[in-house]
Amino acid sequence: MEILIATHNLHKKEEIAQILGTKYKITSLTDYNIHDEIVEDGDSFHANALIKAKFCFEKTGKPSLGDDSGLVVPALDGRPGIFSARYAGNHDFDKNIAKVLEEMQDNDNREAYFITVLCLYNENGAEYFEGRVYGNLSREKSGKKGFGYDPIFIPKGYEISFADMPSEEKNAISHRKNALDKFLEFLEK
Repeated sequence: MEILIATHNLHKKEEIAQILGTKYKITSLTDYNIHDEIVEDGDSFHANALIKAKFCFEKTGKPSLGDDSGLVVPALDGRPGIFSARYAGNHDFDKNIAKVLEEMQDNDNREAYFITVLCLYNENGAEYFEGRVYGNLSREKSGKKGFGYDPIFIPKGYEISFADMPSEEKNAISHRKNALDKFLEFLEK
């Protein structure tokens, strides 16, 4: 079964393919040479995931999986939240990380979580799958692996950031893995 992932992000496509395994053919917008900008103007992770999945399904007719993910910091009233990728600069995660660390510099409540909302859109409409991973923000960046806010996120029960972990270890506990597990259960019903 083919599943079109509504992304050009190679890291995201590889992470999803690794988690879902070889049973599914994972494709992306790049594989279909679709380069239209998908305007994510929803007011929630669910709305943005739906926008992406529906766009891809309407373009290709293939079951499409939209993903909206972000970092939620309760001490920052939930920011960066749905604006995670463009918090301080569009997909400039060095600037985004610097902004979060600056805003949190005097705050001892370092709790945070990553959330992923997946939306499968096909001829039957939309189905949603949500995953979260809880942890704390470090005071400085650590690690070279991963992407996004991984260098400042330390998952509960660990002493190292997502960016310090081998991808297999991160993918075993990540928010995306939690959402994809629910998605797999749905597919295999």
